[in-house]
Amino acid sequence: MLALRKTQAAFGLEFQEIPEAPPPGPAEVVVRVEAVGICGSDVHAYGWTEGYGFMVPHLPLTMGHEFAGTISRNGTGSGFAEGDRVAVIPFVFCGHCPACRSGDTRNCLKREGIGLTRDGGFQAEVRVPSRCCVAIPPNLDSELAALAEPLGVGMEAVLTGEVGLGDTVLVLGPGTIGQAIALSARLAGAARVIVAGRADAPRFEVLRALGFSDIVDVAEGSLQEQVLALTGGRAVDVVLEATGVPSTLNEGMAVLKKGGVIVAAGIHAEALTLPLTDFVRMRHQLRATHGAERRTWDRVMAHLSRAPESFRPMVTHRLPLERGLEGFELARQRAAGKVILTP
Repeated sequence: MLALRKTQAAFGLEFQEIPEAPPPGPAEVVVRVEAVGICGSDVHAYGWTEGYGFMVPHLPLTMGHEFAGTISRNGTGSGFAEGDRVAVIPFVFCGHCPACRSGDTRNCLKREGIGLTRDGGFQAEVRVPSRCCVAIPPNLDSELAALAEPLGVGMEAVLTGEVGLGDTVLVLGPGTIGQAIALSARLAGAARVIVAGRADAPRFEVLRALGFSDIVDVAEGSLQEQVLALTGGRAVDVVLEATGVPSTLNEGMAVLKKGGVIVAAGIHAEALTLPLTDFVRMRHQLRATHGAERRTWDRVMAHLSRAPESFRPMVTHRLPLERGLEGFELARQRAAGKVILTP
């Protein structure tokens, strides 16, 4: 079968013909991939930016960690049946380390990443542990179900920031994760959600289609001035960052209320220089988020099922796997929202 793979520690990906997925073992399934999204993390690995050296011992491997499909082969004791439709949580916990034994599987000390340290969804079929599978509600198609992973990341960021009813929230970054954060903040009861980006017209259009009108383009003026103009001079309650640019955290803190929370969700290739005196005097709380808990996935599926078409504008391009490199360039050049490939 055709697979889009990371083969070396350098820029780019490569198409390869590889054997079909091996038979599933106990508590494993083989998923026939019907939709797989190109993530910002995939784009970083494609471009081989700083922070992805952990992949080197596992190369070559098939990338792709936002995917959904149908179980085509079923191992014993999986809890699923052939023909069941599932989305896949892309983190595999070992079940044996101290963190797993204490029930803290999200912080497994030997965790594997599907599509990053073991084969993922940029191929027709992939074998995964059945505990990584989440049943897809009947009214969801695979394209929308493939959004569950980034939506889960966004919802986990909102939970980490403790966004509450009536809050004014600033989201830094208009890409898929920023969109997911904005949607989750709205679902959490935020009264106002402001999204900031830089000269990012295609993604601004996606945000408008999702119902967000408070959009700030920092190419047209300072973030602080534009945000405070929207709020009437009032600082925001929570800032959620999804840019991958460390300096945006400082810009966000400049409009954050005293004692407010700022959450870093982006993957950063550079260090953050933090003005600690201001940080301490303002009693700002800097928190980090990564991935999503299983229970967050369940909440995302419930929201998707409740109003599926309201999430559809996130997907701007649909391409066959054979055009995957084109999809990566669209994403890398910020000319697309979510790109979905169909193996």
